[in-house]
Amino acid sequence: MAYAGYNMHNVHPKVNNEAAIMNSHHINDIVFTDRQIRTRVDAMVLELAADCRSEDLVMIGILRGSFMFLADLVRDFYLHQLHPRIDFMTLESYGSGTESSGQVRITKDISVDVTDADVVLVDDILDTGRTLAFAREQVVNKGARSVKTCTLLDKPSRRVVPVEADYVGFTIDDHFVVGYGLDYDHHYRELPYLAKVTFTDPETV
Repeated sequence: MAYAGYNMHNVHPKVNNEAAIMNSHHINDIVFTDRQIRTRVDAMVLELAADCRSEDLVMIGILRGSFMFLADLVRDFYLHQLHPRIDFMTLESYGSGTESSGQVRITKDISVDVTDADVVLVDDILDTGRTLAFAREQVVNKGARSVKTCTLLDKPSRRVVPVEADYVGFTIDDHFVVGYGLDYDHHYRELPYLAKVTFTDPETV
């Protein structure tokens, strides 16, 4: 699928150590366009505005993949008289590859006090469920009154931990996607759309 105004990418492995993990691939197949994303995010803002009336609303983005999604969600909150505090939590589980390590750890915790607050956790993708379940437990343990979860993408076929998000942008098959904040080895976060990564080396699993 062509995408006017943007170059599609055919990428081959680089020789420097930092990018050596990247296998030959292309991202020519767009899964969701920027217009589709904008339309769905606008609808999710209405859902959140209807459900999240609170005098102490806290939005917590799980970095790094959620930064664009969170920014677009809260951009029009003031139109709905929602005035959240905003913070971020950095969790790591993927490393430099395409598969989760299965272990989640905090590399940057939140700094706001969420005691008795109504919290919405915002993540880019829900697949195995480990990251979202871990983040939710951390926030609950900090004394939040309620914790809801909001994710741009959901891959139910990948679920390992029985967790579901309260708000989901799109449900997708088990594809590895990049763009709109999601990356492959720190590349492609800047793309305004979501594209499927297709590996062109037949030896790549």
